[in-house]
Amino acid sequence: MAYPVTFNIEQPEKFNRAQVVLRLLIVILLAFLANALGWIYGLIYLALPVLAAIFISQKGARTYLDESRNGMQRWLRFIIGFYAYLHLLTDRIPEDKPTDPVHYAITPTGSPSVGQALLRIILGIPHVIVLFFLGIVAFVLMVVAAIMILVQESYPAGIYGFLRGYVRWQARLLAYMASLVDEYPPFAFDTGPEADPAPATPAT
Repeated sequence: MAYPVTFNIEQPEKFNRAQVVLRLLIVILLAFLANALGWIYGLIYLALPVLAAIFISQKGARTYLDESRNGMQRWLRFIIGFYAYLHLLTDRIPEDKPTDPVHYAITPTGSPSVGQALLRIILGIPHVIVLFFLGIVAFVLMVVAAIMILVQESYPAGIYGFLRGYVRWQARLLAYMASLVDEYPPFAFDTGPEADPAPATPAT
């Protein structure tokens, strides 16, 4: 059975050199600001379960999931779209439009509780550890990709597949941390093309 969170983006034929330079400047600036990238990711990791617990306590699990498309899912689409931009998967800043090259879809499942939402801070730790080490490899590949884009406006599909898989892994984890899906995220890249998940069947 397919996981209820999908992320996909196709590699552009050419990248914009100016956009690559801009992203390198952003990454360098954040690196100078006391590893702000790590702090930002850590804040998102901790904030999502807390926010989910607050919303679930106020609205109830069913309402939280039903309203997530214009709420939590919308924020996650922006975050993952920005991750895709920073990781050299696209030259476009994320937009919540059908023409957005980033395809990120979530089919809400389960019936989360406040306790379950907060428990995911602990349950997600194994993924965070794995993503930390994969992130080191991803950073090296991003540097290689950036140099190749500056030289020839593109980089190999193999590197693109790794970076896409790395962001896809994060996309699934963040949806889980936000209590939008009940299934535990797989420890997998799944770098092949993904179709959007089937719409959720209305409860009877």
